[in-house]
Amino acid sequence: MAVFSVAGVYFYARHRVQNALKQVPEKIGVEIKQTATGFTISKSEQGRTLFKVEASKAVQFQQGGRAELHDVAITLYGHDSTRYDRIYGSDFVYDQQTGNVTASGEVQIDLEANPEGLLNPDQSPPKDLKNPIHLKTSGLVFNQKSGDAFTKNRVDFTLAGATGSAMGVNYIAQTNVLTLESNVKVSASSLGGASLTAIRGTIATNPHQVILDQPQLNASFRHCQSDRAVLFLRPDNTIDHIFATENVLIRTDRPPATETHADQLDLVMAKQSQTPRSAILSGNVTLNASSAQPVQASAGHVIFDFAAKNRLTKVHAEENVKLLQHQSASKPSASAQDLELAASVMDFFLSKSQHLARAETVGSGQLTLRPAGSGNGTQTVVTAGKFDAKFDDLGQLASVHGTPDARIVNRNPSQPDRVSTSQMVDATFHPGQGIDSVVQQGDVAYEDGDRKAWGQHARYTPSDQILLLTGSPRVTEGGMTTTARSMRFNRATSDATAGGDVKSTYSDLTQQPNGALLASSSPIHVTARSMTVHGASAIALYTGDVRLWQDANVVTAPAIDFDRDHRSMVARGSASDPVSTVLVETDKNGVSTPVALTSTQLMYTDSERKAHFDEDVTAKSADATITAKEIDAFLLPRGSSSSNQANSGGKLEKIVADGQVVIIQPGRQGTGDRMVYTSADDKFVLTGGPPSIFDAEHGKITGVSLTFFRRDDRVLVEGNSTSPAVTQTRVAR
Repeated sequence: MAVFSVAGVYFYARHRVQNALKQVPEKIGVEIKQTATGFTISKSEQGRTLFKVEASKAVQFQQGGRAELHDVAITLYGHDSTRYDRIYGSDFVYDQQTGNVTASGEVQIDLEANPEGLLNPDQSPPKDLKNPIHLKTSGLVFNQKSGDAFTKNRVDFTLAGATGSAMGVNYIAQTNVLTLESNVKVSASSLGGASLTAIRGTIATNPHQVILDQPQLNASFRHCQSDRAVLFLRPDNTIDHIFATENVLIRTDRPPATETHADQLDLVMAKQSQTPRSAILSGNVTLNASSAQPVQASAGHVIFDFAAKNRLTKVHAEENVKLLQHQSASKPSASAQDLELAASVMDFFLSKSQHLARAETVGSGQLTLRPAGSGNGTQTVVTAGKFDAKFDDLGQLASVHGTPDARIVNRNPSQPDRVSTSQMVDATFHPGQGIDSVVQQGDVAYEDGDRKAWGQHARYTPSDQILLLTGSPRVTEGGMTTTARSMRFNRATSDATAGGDVKSTYSDLTQQPNGALLASSSPIHVTARSMTVHGASAIALYTGDVRLWQDANVVTAPAIDFDRDHRSMVARGSASDPVSTVLVETDKNGVSTPVALTSTQLMYTDSERKAHFDEDVTAKSADATITAKEIDAFLLPRGSSSSNQANSGGKLEKIVADGQVVIIQPGRQGTGDRMVYTSADDKFVLTGGPPSIFDAEHGKITGVSLTFFRRDDRVLVEGNSTSPAVTQTRVAR
């Protein structure tokens, strides 16, 4: 590429030569018809030689006013002696009428800067020749009147690390602009054997630069092109930087194959090695990488940093930076996700094998996960104050670390956003599928509609959309607060599960005057080993040593389904581990005494004030035990009381027992198919079976209906024509 600078200096030298040739006829005697040999012509200003012309022979022709010069060597020192350029060839012809100086054969040119020339004696050559530029051409025509020069022939050049050629040269002295008309070619070993071509080139001396039309740079695996490029040259003709504009394209063929587009490129070259030091892409920068997981990237401004041997080490991207990695596009699995990492500023670091190794955002960033392919459906957006991403050996995203102020938003078109926040977030990825898991740590908070949860550690797996919360987790929803050792939330179904030392508290309750067991405004508490809530349901399923209570009213069971909206429950147990609760009755002295009930199942709705006990039911008070297949316990409204004491809500109004009913009291036992007990008069009514009462003192009594009172020994017996009453008494012997 430095050939253009060389050519500019060459024609500058020719401009100096034309002044010398213009004086040659006078110096050697134009009117003399003879051959002149062994002469020297020079021109000086202010004590410094501008140029020196040396020839072994000069011949002047009378007709036509032409002169031939043979074995010519021209040395140009410049106005300040900072040049040491040499032009030499075998044959030149000078036409005095046209002012043209034409090379009859091959012309050799050596161009060399001599910065210390002003400090040394006049005409002193440089101590060391540094990067001399050598050119070779033929048919060169130089006009000493206009200072212009041209040739339609080929121009070849060589310099340290590069060779090149062009077809046709045109130099305009008035503007100091040199044009390489066509077929510009440069081969640079410093660029790893890369070659540069252009359809046209223009060289200017002030500023010292080369302008190329439609340049193309081709290396073994990298290709660059644009509509226009400007090469800015140093005083020693080495390239300082290259500025390319309009339709900039950089393509690499080495896997993964990439295409990069931009509005402009500024390539800065190292002075010594003349290899790229950095490259700046600006304006609508886009990258497409073809691989098993295609990658797309975009930014407004990108800076590439190079190490030795053209090895790219770092990429700095600014202005709305996005990196999008697609998963297997042909037949993506149901869980496959496309990944997009975005930030205002981002740095990318490459491995020695030129694969993307790491990326980090400078400031806040955003990671978006979408279903592969169409992108429709649930999306997960992860943000943090800064992201640090790592890639595997194939350049695929392997992990992302974000901190501080991490935030995950799960978006579904048909549902409210689900949001979790934390101090930091770590995401790992499964090659070809997308994200494998997301781990949040430090002050984790999760929000799903009315549901809010907190903890110290959370792990989210998009494949099943499960969020696992640990580290003293706590959740609130609809006035309920639950703590446990761990909690699981399904973002797809909104199901929630708590495990280990579960404790729930239902607050913000209003008093229900017509309710009973759970009608107070006091909090309702539940402890268990685990809890499950399905979706947005108000029903929570507690299992494992469940204890539910409000004030003094307590229900224990292996499992309880509790409906907070209706203040109802279904408690389940077994014969070996039954449901248990305690109600209240009033004894004959008006004192409230407890009644403990156990069964395999309990169903209770507070608005109905009825507790239904099913299977293996036992009700035990201070002086009576009732067993039956099922029992319905009807409770008095919380606002009612038969004494000055307020009703706590678990006071019995009546009990209805069905199926194999047995009543046991001190000294007597009753059986039947059905029993009704009313607390107001402390009365038991047995029917069905037929009913019978066995009294140790009075014997056995049967009838259609037996009524007896717990406060005294009275028994009312009713019979009918088909089933008369029978009394069997014992006779003492």
